[in-house]
Amino acid sequence: MVSTGDSALTSLGLDIDPAVDVSVSATLAAVEDALRSNVASADPLVAEASRHLMDAGGKRFRPLILALGAQMGDPSRAEIVPAALVVELTHLATLYHDDVMDEATVRRGAPSANARWGNSVAILIGDYLFARAADIAASLGPEAVHLQARTFARLVHGQIAETVGPRGSDPIEHHLSVIADKTASLIATSARFGGLFSGVTPAQVEALTGYGETIGIAFQLSDDLLDIASESVQSGKTPGTDLREGVPTLPVLYALADDDTDGAAVRLRELLASGPLVDDALHAEALGLLRESAAMKRARETVRTYAEEARAQLAGLPAGSPRRAMESLCDFIADRTS
Repeated sequence: MVSTGDSALTSLGLDIDPAVDVSVSATLAAVEDALRSNVASADPLVAEASRHLMDAGGKRFRPLILALGAQMGDPSRAEIVPAALVVELTHLATLYHDDVMDEATVRRGAPSANARWGNSVAILIGDYLFARAADIAASLGPEAVHLQARTFARLVHGQIAETVGPRGSDPIEHHLSVIADKTASLIATSARFGGLFSGVTPAQVEALTGYGETIGIAFQLSDDLLDIASESVQSGKTPGTDLREGVPTLPVLYALADDDTDGAAVRLRELLASGPLVDDALHAEALGLLRESAAMKRARETVRTYAEEARAQLAGLPAGSPRRAMESLCDFIADRTS
């Protein structure tokens, strides 16, 4: 996906007009420059810890979605970059908190903030970034404040639901609901901000919001599949990390729900039901079986279904280069785990 150092979206193979490419890339560059100045603090520790995850890089997917959405209107409006800062700072804040809850030691290839400074500092830095995001949102007006607050509430609901588990509900439906709240809600807000602050019609704002919600689910699911399918660190972490930690991603849930009596399917269910696969040999066996499983194929089809649903949300938007770019992103997300 897009990373800090990317200067052209065409490098991803997206069908994107050069003028749109230049405009979106310029917005992303401006966001990157503004991120650090907007977490500045007189306290050296706060400043250093706040920059920790920014300096480690990242996909900047939420500012990308916002910048693409803004292409439907006037992407040069002054509110666009501050709005992108709101969503990215909110996202970064959740990562600090997530790492504490997950007891993570590494994030984006670097020691996590909680591993370096302890849980209390990591939590407080996350709070600080939320505060900075809220301050910038306030400068954009009451609608931005309300939207950021409602999005934050969905993020919290998603995290709580993930923490407590299905509690008797269908594990697959529960998992998809968690992704909708914990990941897709902020991506939907990103697309909505892009439309709102670029001056498009209310109907177009709604179409962009729907696109953001569904492409957000597809994006998270495809990231989870990359953790299994990739032989590299394309997903941003060592392949098979979720399996090793016992994180139940969609292919795992599909495999556990499968009643196939084939020997490979039965063995895979046995391995997955045993919990975190910390033994290297068992981990390698499960990873190999999962990669070749019907569950993995079904998960890929689910990603494609959400990507196609996201494309359908764009039907209410004017045809042209910006819409083609967003449609091309659907293809990219659907195809990158094949």
